[in-house]
Amino acid sequence: MVLKSTVAFVAVVTLAFFSSAPQAEAHSWADCIDWKFKDPKKPSWNDDGGRCIGYARRYPVSLNMPFGTQDKIYRYFQQDADPKVAIPCSNRGDGYGSNETRANPVSEAYGGKFGRMTVTTVGDTLCVRWPAKNHAIPQYLIDRYVQINLSPVRNGKDITQIELLKNTVAKLDFANCMPGADIDLKACGGCFKVPRRTPGTYLLQWRWMLNQGQWYSSCADIKITK
Repeated sequence: MVLKSTVAFVAVVTLAFFSSAPQAEAHSWADCIDWKFKDPKKPSWNDDGGRCIGYARRYPVSLNMPFGTQDKIYRYFQQDADPKVAIPCSNRGDGYGSNETRANPVSEAYGGKFGRMTVTTVGDTLCVRWPAKNHAIPQYLIDRYVQINLSPVRNGKDITQIELLKNTVAKLDFANCMPGADIDLKACGGCFKVPRRTPGTYLLQWRWMLNQGQWYSSCADIKITK
């Protein structure tokens, strides 16, 4: 009788633990490349705290999906672990909603059903937003960060991942998130200054390390006007 009660108690505790423990829904991606705060003195990454005026390639704004739910259309992209062979941008295809290969012309990846391209200037501040997706918690935050890589080559084809790694212009704290209980849909982000480039259109890569050697990326074209 005691044994049965003990087994039942353990089963209940185990069930309660797994039902209450955070479960990883998906991995993250760049939700916005150029986020403008409503009140710069009180910066907020939440939807009511600002607006996005620049997006990643072929970002499906016409679907009007709630923030942090684009994992349903496989927006996130895991790279090959070896940067020597890893492609920098998702090539999954339009059917997945996450094709981030370079368009020809680049303008075809923006406008209409897609978000607008980022237009900026040297020295301007770009603020990038992403969803936490259950990963902005202590067990994931040992040396985990977001790289911002900016191609030095303008108006040309995408450079390799190895070349992008030579052009990291910022490292952002992945866990710079808004407070709240929903660790899946917390809004997070970080800002950086646009480095010196001659006017033109450049590849910007958002690259996040979940585990050692496990990288996810999002790609955008940004137009630097001066």
